[in-house]
Amino acid sequence: MSKILVVDDDQELRENIMEILNTEGFDVRAAANGEEALDLFRETPFDLMLLDLIMPKMGGMEVLSRIKREHPGVKVIMITAYSTVDNAVEAMKKGADDYITKPFKINELSMAVKKNLAEAEFLACKTILDMDNTFSCLANSMRRQILVLVNQEGKIRFMDITRKLGVADHTKVNFHLKVLKEANLIEQDSKKLYLIAKEGKKVLDCLNVVMKNLAD
Repeated sequence: MSKILVVDDDQELRENIMEILNTEGFDVRAAANGEEALDLFRETPFDLMLLDLIMPKMGGMEVLSRIKREHPGVKVIMITAYSTVDNAVEAMKKGADDYITKPFKINELSMAVKKNLAEAEFLACKTILDMDNTFSCLANSMRRQILVLVNQEGKIRFMDITRKLGVADHTKVNFHLKVLKEANLIEQDSKKLYLIAKEGKKVLDCLNVVMKNLAD
């Protein structure tokens, strides 16, 4: 579940945004000012922040600068009035990922949040898939087939892998299984059954994210 921080000194707006995003199934927390937002970030690794541009004491620009310096992977959507859109554009030049103008519609807020979270997920997956060990494993079609098969089966014996893949050369399958194990994408239990490893599950999830983005 994605974690979102709403930062706005307007209590009513803050609570309305929280209600909308909670309904969407997100884990949402709120801060009434920049100092409180920075304190919350020290406790929780948020995925996205909705940040009011104009706030007393510590303005949105300063919060943006400090958050992006300390947590560069966090997506930041600026909240601004129509009269300060130019400032929001300037904020994007300084690292903000998007902005919405108030008053905004529920679907505009929802779409902006979902779009930016999807982009963050895609970039994180690209980093994982670009890692040398992972890339080397996924470059071979049989290893990709084995990874998907093991994930689908939950737990599976060596002979069942060769049978389901229709590969007569057991030595070849054994070699690819060894490579996948060394890359920590699959593992074996005490009964020598093959199962997907935590890292393997993460890689498969990332492949699905990449394919979905390519389809879109």
